[in-house]
Amino acid sequence: MDNTIVVIDHRRNDFEKRVRIANDNNDNNPVHSPMDKYLTLPTPKDKCVATYVWIDGTGEYLRSKETTLNHIPIKPKDKFEHIMDKIEEKIRQETFESMSYSQQNKYLPPYYCPRNLENTYKIECKLRRTRNRDSFDENLKDLPILSFDGKASGLTKRNSSDMYLIPRAIYGDPFKRGNNILVMCDTYTHRMEPTRTNHRYKCAATYNKCREHEPWFGVEQEFYILNPTDSRPAGWPKCGFPRLSHQSYCGLGANKVVGRELVEAHYRCCLHAGIPMWGTNPELVPSQWEYQVGPSVGIDAGDDVWMSRYILNILGEKFGVVISFDPKPVANWVSSGAHINFSTLATRGVNGISAIQRGIKRLAAFHERHIQVYDPRGGLDNKKRLTADTGLTSAIDKFTAGIADRLVSVRIPRMVAEDKCGFLEDRRPASNSDPYRVINALMSTVILNE
Repeated sequence: MDNTIVVIDHRRNDFEKRVRIANDNNDNNPVHSPMDKYLTLPTPKDKCVATYVWIDGTGEYLRSKETTLNHIPIKPKDKFEHIMDKIEEKIRQETFESMSYSQQNKYLPPYYCPRNLENTYKIECKLRRTRNRDSFDENLKDLPILSFDGKASGLTKRNSSDMYLIPRAIYGDPFKRGNNILVMCDTYTHRMEPTRTNHRYKCAATYNKCREHEPWFGVEQEFYILNPTDSRPAGWPKCGFPRLSHQSYCGLGANKVVGRELVEAHYRCCLHAGIPMWGTNPELVPSQWEYQVGPSVGIDAGDDVWMSRYILNILGEKFGVVISFDPKPVANWVSSGAHINFSTLATRGVNGISAIQRGIKRLAAFHERHIQVYDPRGGLDNKKRLTADTGLTSAIDKFTAGIADRLVSVRIPRMVAEDKCGFLEDRRPASNSDPYRVINALMSTVILNE
């Protein structure tokens, strides 16, 4: 780390120039870029574009393709979401009978409740914040199964490489907007068997066993913004490094923070899509950021994190930068993780701290097994990250836990210790970890004790 430079190179690797181009708005012209001229074209009212997103053979990168639907699926914010299943049949029938004739015909089962559910079922709708929207979605049954080239996606070496995309979760499309949607899929072989990087199906099976425990997850996703030409962090000088003074953490100023425009755009795009974004902040060095997804219930957390990564990568294309979820993109510098906050009905209840402590003991017993699934290379990525010698992480070969201590494997936040209930934070998952595998491991160990 020689040739240390105190301030960031004023050239900032052309990042600001790219942002200015992206934000160069002419008030007299509604079309701000060549692409806008086409993206603003009206589409048929009875059609929409569905972008299918899936995990490729690396287990850490995403692919996508688009298809036209000849119907308009109900978007996540409007869909039924199985809230009615939480209400007695008598109440549902009384509500239906109290509607006008036109309402009854417009909202026939399973969509016979008014679109604005908050007004009719205020209490029940709060369940959306705490209950899973279920692995079955009423919209998904109308979405087609698409085929794709498994060989080109790194999932097989066979020449006969047709594989299938099964829709699992629907989001609003923040790029095409309108009625268009993003669809998170998992992958299956021609025999309809899960592919080797399809860990969602295992996570779904585990969640079904743990459903009554109401597992909640919040993921703190860290990443770097890189220049596409030299793969160095955006805003860093071409020679040397910025000063490691932690001035960038939640910092302000062009000499401390790079990429705020991109991160703000990502925040809003995810909210538009229906992803529960909790917040965002600059991290320890310029061009490193973190955003928080959640709380999400059960397997939804995996869907939400993967789709948030997809949206961030697309925004990177538009801003002319590369998004890196590599846990160690620059040797001997600050690493990136995907810390996960985890709670259950028991940990959130009275004296939940006892359940948290029991969970930590179980995690300690299966430390090595968790490390193997906390990055896509069986622990090799975390071996570069969890070194302890940097004073920023725990050691990979030793399980530790503590209150308000950020240098341990599993942390109990101070407010949780004071309230004697809440959640634990597992700080071991790498930034490129598969959230389905992480969630599956936590539920299996803490809830099922397997």
